[in-house]
Order: sequence, then C-alpha cells, then structure tokens
Amino acid sequence: MWLAGNAALSDFRKRRLLERIQRSAPDVTDIEAHFVYLFELQAELNPTQKEEACVLVGGRIGSLESLGDHVIVTPRLGTISPWSSKATDIFRHCELGSVSRVERAVYYTWSSSGDQQRARLAVHSNVHDPMTQSLLSSIDAAQGLFGHHAPTPVQYVDVIAGGRAALVDANSELGLALADDEIDYLIDAFARLERNPSDAELMMFAQANSEHCRHKIFNASWTIDGVDQAKSLFAMIRNTHASHPQGVHSAYKDNAAVIEGTDARRLFVDPKTGAYQWHAEPAHILIKVETHNHPTAISPFPGAATGSGGEIRDEGATGRGARPKAGLTGFSVSHLQIPRLPQPWETSPGKPERIASALDIMTEGPIGAASYNNEFGRPALGGYFRTFEMTVQMEDGEELRGYHKPIMIAGGMGVIRQPHIEKNRLSPGDAVIVLGGPSMLIGLGGGAASSMSSGASSEQLDYASVQRDNPEMERRCQEVIDRCWA
Repeated sequence: MWLAGNAALSDFRKRRLLERIQRSAPDVTDIEAHFVYLFELQAELNPTQKEEACVLVGGRIGSLESLGDHVIVTPRLGTISPWSSKATDIFRHCELGSVSRVERAVYYTWSSSGDQQRARLAVHSNVHDPMTQSLLSSIDAAQGLFGHHAPTPVQYVDVIAGGRAALVDANSELGLALADDEIDYLIDAFARLERNPSDAELMMFAQANSEHCRHKIFNASWTIDGVDQAKSLFAMIRNTHASHPQGVHSAYKDNAAVIEGTDARRLFVDPKTGAYQWHAEPAHILIKVETHNHPTAISPFPGAATGSGGEIRDEGATGRGARPKAGLTGFSVSHLQIPRLPQPWETSPGKPERIASALDIMTEGPIGAASYNNEFGRPALGGYFRTFEMTVQMEDGEELRGYHKPIMIAGGMGVIRQPHIEKNRLSPGDAVIVLGGPSMLIGLGGGAASSMSSGASSEQLDYASVQRDNPEMERRCQEVIDRCWA
C-alpha cells in the first residue's frame, strides 16, 4: 500500500534545487517533488483505517503527476529511517496495529528540453545522498524497503593457506586500514591458534586498534632534529592535568571529562511517587570535544549531525550517567571557491569525486550539526569556522597544504552528580543492556575508515562507513538514563 503526499519542497527550496541542477544541465526547465508514503502491512486496511492513515500522514489515495522523467528517492534499502521509527510508533498508538512499518519517500519529476541523460544525471546527483538514500524507478521497486533477508553468514580469510597475501587482500577489500606491523601480528597470532580469522574478528580488531580509537600516532615516541622527545604528543596534552589536577574529577579515562561544579538546587522525579522534589547537591560540569572529519567529508549533513550525536552519546554515557546541556560545533575547510565570487588567493587543486567540496561542507555541515542538537533537545550555543590553504616550498618542489580533509569539531557541556562520576566495575554474570535503534551496516568500519587518508579507500566503503542520524532515538535513550538518575 502507498499514499501520495503533499509537496516536499517549499517554493524557495525548489528554486534553489533547480538552480543547482541547471549548473550542469541548463536544459532542465522545471522540477516538482512530492512525498510518497509506503506501508508494510500485516493485513489489509479497511476503508476507515485507510482514511485514518491518510489523516496521520497528510496523504491521499491517488496517482502521481509526471512532468516527463521521474525518480523516487527512498531511505537506503536495508535501513529504517529515523522518520519511520517515530511514525510507526504513532500508527501503533493510534491502534493501527496492522501497519508493521511506514516509510516516507520523495517522488521527483522534471522536464527537460535537451539531453535527457545529462538531465537525469544532474537531477540524481542533486536530489539524493548515496550514503543514506536509494534511487528507484517505481513504487513497486520502493517496496524493497520492506524486504526481510537472512543474516549474511560469517566469512573467513584463509591465512593458513594464503599466508600474508590473503590478509593484505582482505585489508584492502574490507577497508580495515591495518598497518604492516598489525598484519604481521595477526598472521602470527592466528598461526599460533591454528585457524583462520573471520571477517567479524578482523573488523573488530581494525576498529578497536584503529588510529581513530587508539591514537597510536599521538601516543608514539618522536624525534625532532635527532633528539628523542621525553613525552609523546598525548603525554604533552595530559601534562597540564598531571601538573595541575586541582578541580578535575575525571580526565582522559572516560567518555568525557568532569570538572568541579557548584552547589545547586535541582528538581528530580521521585521514582516511587512520580512527583518532582528539590535536592541540594553539587552539580559537576561535564566537558567533551571530539572530531567527525571523515564522515563530514563524505556526506556533510549526516556526517556533522552524527558528529554531534556521538558527542551527546559520550556525555550521557560518562560515569554512571550524565545529562548533556549545551553544544558547540566547528569547521576547518579549504578555500570555499564560491561560484561567481572568485578570490585571487584561491586555487583548484582537485579532490576525489566522493569527497564533498569545502563550500558544500560549509552550507550543509553546520545545518546538520545544529539540526541534530535541536531535535535531540540541546541547543548548540557556540562554534567557529575557518578556511585555510598555503603553498609550502618542499625539497622536491611546492606543496599545497590545506584542510582538504576537513576538521569537524563537536563539543558540549553537561552536568553529572557526584556519586555517578566513577563507573561501577562489571562482574561475571552481570546483565548488559544495549539501548538504541536497530543496528545496521551503516557506520560499520567508521573507525578504520577515518584512520585512512581522505579518499584512500573505495567509494563503496566510504559511504558505508558513515553513520546515519537518529536524534529521536538518542533522546529516548537519554530519557532512560535521566530516569535512572533520581
């Protein structure tokens, strides 16, 4: 079952989209976009239920008008969109239990007076993000969103027979970003175990041991002008806290740092009565900053959005549970090269096709980060952005330096209670509860992918390694933590 919906674009956004398309396909004369609502049903809806469904989504039973060519943009096949998880809950609460799932797609149709293939390519590249969306030709094809597939069986890399070459090939195919010494370590380890590693084992090793997670470069020893340095880069960063730990309750050992706060009167819900009560106690301050560079380079809006989402997650997961309060975002990119506004210092060094331009990052990334903060329920109060490129004279000629792989900073502040600063130790037999939405392949490999040079991995791996944003689900998880606070 499907329903036709209202216009998906305001007049302003429609004009902006048409302008972008016409830069590469000037023969495109018009474009329209309408929502389409797709339903997975356990049983057919009766006429009354269909009417209720129309009211809930603002849809209608009918056909879709076409200006000529068309395409349907859906959430990426094999995923469940954040919109769907909330909308399906609403249908369930409205006693429409026959609706197993509802998804929202966008039907684009356009007219062109010239090369139809060029027009199609221009429209496709401007209306969908291959990281989070699929392009389909018909409503029937869109029903593939509701496909149910058996899990893919675990695969094994035959290092017993193939030796080091087999693991080198797997390193490239899976985008593991393993260094030569890590490959040697794994070969030796599985030779001693007398068995082959699975793809799941290799993926987990790559994530846990990636530069993204381990900070091996920052923790490495280093030499300047032949002189060994006493401290690693990370040790130098930690040195401030080591020398002056006053007022710091936790640093460099949890998801966020905790510094001394002030006494405050706070309202907590009594778990027995459900009534709010005042409590006077210290309100210690939570601080956190991290980066989300690789995802933002691949797809700026969801990359920056999940950067903020990951930072919010780390705040809530500090100690035995904390509360995020306010966020910040920051961006460092190469020169913007704004069309029709060239600057004398700008050059065009080129970039991998799948890496977003600096201008795209700065027009989409900040909105993605701010949108996630707003939808989670936390204001993004601070931030910065800068552009930078410089030509440097090297021994073998000139080299252009800049933020071609961007820096996206997500940070924030929160509060935590004194008894919750330190985590409890787990004991054998303890139950571990995982909160969140469905776990999918999107985002798998992100740690390894972000450890690579920008554009060094395959396009397919780059898109798969970036997460999708779901602030609604994160807010629900935070509500569970908040309830456990009292």
